[in-house]
Parts: sequence; structure tokens; C-alpha cells
Amino acid sequence: MTKWVYSFGDGKAEGSASDRNLLGGKGANLAEMSNLGLPVPPGFTITTELCTAYYDNNRQYPSELSGEVDAALEHVGSLVGAKFGDTANPLLVSVRSGARASMPGMMDTVLNLGLNDETIGALAKLSGDERFALDSYRRFIQMYSDVVLGVDHYHFEEILETFKEDNELTLDTELTADNWKEIISHYKAAVERELGQPFPQDVRDQLWGAISAVFGSWRNDRADTYRRLHNIPESWGTAVNVQAMVFGNMGDTSATGVAFTRDPSTGAKEFYGEFLINAQGEDVVAGIRTPQNLTKQSRIEAGSNDPSMEEAMPEVFGQLVDIYKKLEGHYRDMQDIEFTVQQGKLWMLQTRNGKRTAKAALKIACDMVDEGLITSNEAVLRVEPGSLDQLLHPTLDPDAPRNVIATGLPASPGAASGAVVFTAEHAVECMQEGKRVILVRIETSPEDIHGMHAAEGILTTRGGMTSHAAVVARGMGRPCVSGAGTVRVDYAGKTFTVGGETVKEGDVITIDGSKGQVILGEVPTLQPELSGDFAKLMVWADEARRMKVRTNAETPADAETARKFGAEGIGLCRTEHMFFEAERIVAVREMILADEHDKASRKVALDKILPMQRKDFADLFEIMSGLPVTIRLLDPPLHEFLPQTDAEMDEVAAASGIDAAKLKQRAHELHEFNPMLGHRGCRLGISYPEIYEMQARAIFEASIAAAEKTGEPVTPEIMIPLVAMKQELDVLKARIVAVAGEVEKETGKKLNYLVGTMIELPRAALQAAQIAETAEFFSFGTNDLTQTTYGISRDDAAMFLKNYQDQGLIEQDPFVSLDPDGVGELVKIGVERGRATRSDIKLGICGEHGGDPESVRFCESVGLDYVSCSPYRVPIARLAAAQSALQV
Repeated sequence: MTKWVYSFGDGKAEGSASDRNLLGGKGANLAEMSNLGLPVPPGFTITTELCTAYYDNNRQYPSELSGEVDAALEHVGSLVGAKFGDTANPLLVSVRSGARASMPGMMDTVLNLGLNDETIGALAKLSGDERFALDSYRRFIQMYSDVVLGVDHYHFEEILETFKEDNELTLDTELTADNWKEIISHYKAAVERELGQPFPQDVRDQLWGAISAVFGSWRNDRADTYRRLHNIPESWGTAVNVQAMVFGNMGDTSATGVAFTRDPSTGAKEFYGEFLINAQGEDVVAGIRTPQNLTKQSRIEAGSNDPSMEEAMPEVFGQLVDIYKKLEGHYRDMQDIEFTVQQGKLWMLQTRNGKRTAKAALKIACDMVDEGLITSNEAVLRVEPGSLDQLLHPTLDPDAPRNVIATGLPASPGAASGAVVFTAEHAVECMQEGKRVILVRIETSPEDIHGMHAAEGILTTRGGMTSHAAVVARGMGRPCVSGAGTVRVDYAGKTFTVGGETVKEGDVITIDGSKGQVILGEVPTLQPELSGDFAKLMVWADEARRMKVRTNAETPADAETARKFGAEGIGLCRTEHMFFEAERIVAVREMILADEHDKASRKVALDKILPMQRKDFADLFEIMSGLPVTIRLLDPPLHEFLPQTDAEMDEVAAASGIDAAKLKQRAHELHEFNPMLGHRGCRLGISYPEIYEMQARAIFEASIAAAEKTGEPVTPEIMIPLVAMKQELDVLKARIVAVAGEVEKETGKKLNYLVGTMIELPRAALQAAQIAETAEFFSFGTNDLTQTTYGISRDDAAMFLKNYQDQGLIEQDPFVSLDPDGVGELVKIGVERGRATRSDIKLGICGEHGGDPESVRFCESVGLDYVSCSPYRVPIARLAAAQSALQV
């Protein structure tokens, strides 16, 4: 029989850290801390397998679960000397989620469960503090009603705020026991008004309601969005952790806090975090109260007058330091810990590998190698490749003038400029229109995640360094300034004010997440310097990886950027991108619009283009200095180059000496119903071989010129696109070889070159054995291979693929991350059949998937020789390739 429930506490547990997939991250770490003998409130974990069974069985539980939960609950009660539902000594519990991958704030939590109109009296008596007991009850009513019953939290916030205003009170801690009694009565009345029935008093009903709510939250909108953004499969499910309550709101000797064993923004080896006296954990992460610093040093640096935990609770702080050092040494990674102090007694509620910025991840990994905690290969595995994107883009120019209008906390480093928006929905709308925005909120909540992702950066007026906005922004790589308390947001008026300045929606601001500054207007930026820890980790990554990493580039600027980022050649030069420049588009159009049988006119236009192409290729060969350069001959359908206006048509007519009316007729003849599946790629070369002959000549002449200039041998790789049949490649390769012979004869130079093809059609993958008889290399063009495998246009897919993801039909957009089962299977077939014919065939990938870490892992698994990606993704691909090699 399947075991659904695992207990922990009192120095032992039924699970451990190795059971992460079964118990979820929180449950596994609670078990591990218990086994380490740390002070962990006892509890039990309902497994992730139960979550899967729950959804597979139409949200029904296995019959045996109830008995297992009852037994575990009784065991917890025996450890703490209390009983669930008892009116004299009630056991109170928290109910929390715990997926195997950390999803901070995305799923639901219920605290203080087990309180009702009867047990509240026992809690007041046992604690000797009626006010504390009533405060806990009002928190429970609000949280349970929101999470389980579906009564929106704003109903309760309005009641509380109105009461405080009417009684001229500011802080929750100023309310008396009688105040809370009155508020609780209003809370319960609101629940009955909204639901038509009273707040539930049966503690067992409360427990099962909370358990179901946590399992249900696995599929709420914000969790779905988070999983999609972080590539977390829905099939993993979440665990549910039920744990005896400990109270940080039991007076001035109690507290709650969140800490990191190293600074999650910079990676500095400093104990870092925040706490609140007389509060519960949700108060810290929700940003409702501004928290205090943990250490005296951080308090001084922050300019705060509120005592740090080190000063206010020195003995407990010392215990916390000992525990954090033990946890970091045990896990050999930076830890994110949650704790509660109940009347001077320290309790550990959570530890997990802490979320960190890319800069911090690099520093922590490199420092831990220097400290002997981990190896260089482990350091390579510790840094998420996608996170490097945070380091590969410009930062604010330190010498540029800044009109700083407000200062908050430097919650997530980096900088961004954009138009101010005040709602997540507006942020998404603007992003879809191509506009850059800064999302400004009083405080963010999990419901804002889609807008946070759409925004360039986030500004909040409340919350600390461990608030929702700070944690989520760091995970997304978005700059964030939190707790800018001087900023006053007016949602209704769509403005914010600070000092004498009023900023309207649509006005441009800049935020510096490294300094916590809010700046009026846009500030210039500087390119990043990739040295220090970044360079050190890249050296280790390059030592570990097998696959080469090239770039997709056709301009000198892109090629130079890619070389700076460590590219080992060009895997895709799209020659058509060179045709759109103003001084050459007329000649290109002249060539296209020449009569189908008028080879002479086409040759005149091509002769104009030849020296331009030759210089393009020579520049790239010189920059790559002997590294391989793969040049794809003209690929897109001709309609993309056609004149769109009468003025453009007249310009071509004047250049070519052909009547404009005749040119318009020719343009009409070139119209295709579905050009992406029509007259493009090698089909153009078959119809108009002089186009490919011109390009081949430009390549060969450029390779000779570049070799003479640099002294490095140049071996261009000429790629023929969209081949479906070996016969197409045979015809076009013969043309290229003939041009090479002509150039060798004219120059007296021996040419070295390869001729290959882009595998981007299912038929080509299936015919790879035959095609490899002619092709000397394959480059898998997975953008078009995905289009032709799925029968989906990449340009139109966004209209319905999100709906597919929302319904769980697909987990990943196949244009973002390579589909291993369909497209990947075709790649695998192409690799196997190509190598069976030509054992030394060079194999690579040049679609956008070449910079996606998950796709890079697939490429390693099928044995490709290299991946090619955009210049700014080269370091990401280098690191992903290293990790893939280490994980094989």
C-alpha cells in the first residue's frame, strides 16, 4: 500500500533531503533539519504523489489518507503535549505547500489552524495573553476565509483599516484585546454575509479545507504562470506540510524572520536578513510592516535606528548564527532560512537553497571553491545558465546625471528605464505593444506575477529585501527597488507623488536596483564587463564542456560581441539580412523583379550586389580569424524584398531602366499564397542559379582576401537551405564547386571549403543517409523544423499556444524550448543516419533553441558537435553545454 504521510520532529524524521521529489523541497528539508537535531516544530508531510493522485481522481482522496493523517496528527500532539480540537490544550497547526522546486509565494498557506470560538479561550489562558490569542484568531479567520472559503482579503482589510482610523490608531500592535474582539465579530459577520453561512468551527473541517486549498493552489493562475516562466512541469505536483504552530506574535520576546547565509544580491559572505518583533511570518514577506535588520552592521549601513536582532535578542541571535553555519556547511550552498522565536525559544521553520542574483550566484560558487566547500565542476553546476542574462546587458552609466527623486531598498540589482504603469494587466498590454514599462505598486502580490515578468523593472513603496517583490524580481532577473516609503501611489488618479514631484502613468522613470534609486527620465547605459568571477566560471565551464558554441551573426558588431562572449565561430550567417540595407535593397529588388527569362538583367543587378556581399563576408572572416564561419545562401521567399509602395517601385524602375508598370506585373507574378512553404531556400537556387553563384563567388573571394590580411586560414562552410532531396543538393553543390574552380583559376589560390545543408524539413531528416552522401555538414534549423513538424507558423503560434499551455496540452512553447519527442526525434534520426553514411560529418544546431539551456542539454544527449545562438546567449550556451556534459 502506498504511504502518503511522512512524519518529522523530535530529532528524527521518516524522510530526508534525498526524498525531495516525494516530499517536496520544504518537506525534505524539514525532515533533514529534524535529523540534524535542529529545533523544528514537529509535523508531517503529505506527499507530492498524493497531489498527482488527487488530480487524477477528480480531486478525490484515497480512502486510507484520512487514517494516516489522523495518526500523524496524534503523534504531533503527543510531541508537543496538546491535542487537536481540545478545548483545554488545543494543538494548532500551519498548513503550507512545498513543491520540489521552490515557488516562493505562488501557493497558499494557512496559519493558526485549529482556532475556533472555544479553543480561543484555551489559547488565551495557556499563553496568559488574551490579546495575543485574539490577534491569532483574527489572522486565522482572514487567511482561512481568503485561501479556503474564497472571501477576498480586502473585505477584512477594509474592516481593520476603518476601525483603526475611527479609533485614531496606526499600528496593529496598538490594538487591545477588546479591540480585536470587536474586529473578529465584524470579520465573522463579513464571512456570513459573503457566503450565506457562518465561519467554520469544526477543526477537522478546517484542516481538510486547508489541505484541499493547498493542493488546489497547485493549479491556480499565479502558480501556472510561475511554472511556465521557470520551466517547472505541472506533473511534479506539490506536497502539503502540516506543522505544529509556534508563535512569533507572543509579545516582545517573540519574533519572526527570514535570513540568507550570504547576501543574495551580491554574494558577499555576510549573514543577511530581516526580522520583526511580535509578528508572524507572513508579516515579513507581505511587506505589511517594515522589518528590522538582523545584524548590527547591516542596521548601521541601512541608517536605521530600530535595534537589530543581534542587539535586541543577542542570545537567540547567537543560536541562529550557529545554526546557519551548520546548515550551510551541511548543504554546501547558500541557504534561505525562516525562523520564529516564541518567548525566547528559537524554532527553525524552513531551509532551502536560496534564490540569488546571477552576480551573487557566480561569487558564491567561486568563493565556495576557494573555501574548499565544492569543486570547480560543482560550481559550474550551481549557476543557472539562463540567469547569466542578468549580466549580459547594459547598466546605468555612473557618470550620467541622475535626477533621483526617491530612494528605497536595493532589492534586485540591475537597472531599467520605462514608462510608468500601475497594474500588472497594463504592463502586459504595453509589453505586447513593444513598449518598455516600470511596474509601480504599493506592494506586489502573487497575482501580479505576469505583470512583473512583462515589466522591465519593479518599484514598490512597501516591503523589505525579503518581500514578495524582492524575491520574485531577483528570481526573474528584473531590477527592483522596494520599500520606497516617500513615494505615494494614487491608483485611481494613475499617479505617484514624491516630495513636490508628481509622476503620471506613461512618464518615463529609471530604477537602479543596485542602489535603490528612483530616477526621473531615462539614464544612459554602459556595456557589461565580463571579468572576475564570471570569467573564472567560464574557464571552468569551457574545461568541462564537449560541444563547441558558435553564434548566429551577420554584422561585424554582432560578430565582435559574440567573440567577446566566447563564441568559437559563426554557426549561421543569414545572408538575406545583409540585403535590407538602404544602399543595396534597390539592387536586390532590381535582381528579383527581372523577367524570369531575362538572365542578363538579373546578372547586372547581381554584379552590383557582389562587391557588397564580398565585403560583408571578408569582415566576418577577419573578425573570426580562422574560426569556422557557416554562411547560409539566400533563404527567404522573394516577396519579403519586394517594393511595398509606388515610390519604391519607381525607384527600382529608374535604377533598372524597366517600365514601372511592367515591374508591377512581375511583382504580381511573384505573389505566393503561402510563401514560407513555397518558392524559397534551395528552390530559389534551382530556379535562379546565378543568385547562389554570385554568393559563392563572394564567399570564395572574401576568404582569400581575409586569409591574406589576417594570415589565418579560412575554411568557409557554405550552407544550402531547405533541402528536401539529395538531388537538390547535388545540383547546387555542382554549381558551387564550379564557381570555386573559376575563382581558383582566376586567383591561383587553392580554396578550402565545405558544402552542407540545413536540415529543416522532416523529409530531410528522414533522408539524412542519402543527403550525407553529398553534404559535408548538417546544421539543424530547428525554427523551421518545428514549424514544418507541427504545421504551425511561428509568427501566428502565440495566438493559441498559450491556450494550449493553460490547458496543460503542452508544457513548453516548442519555439522556445525544443520539443524532444517530435522535433527532437527527427534531429536524432538525422544525426544517426547522417553519421552512418559519413562518420566525420560535422553536426550542429542553429535555430533559436541553440541558446536555450534545456535544448542544449538535448543537443548534448544526441551528440551534436556544436550549438549556435545569438551573441548575447553565447555565455548561456557555454555554461549549459558544460552542465550537460557533466550531467551525462
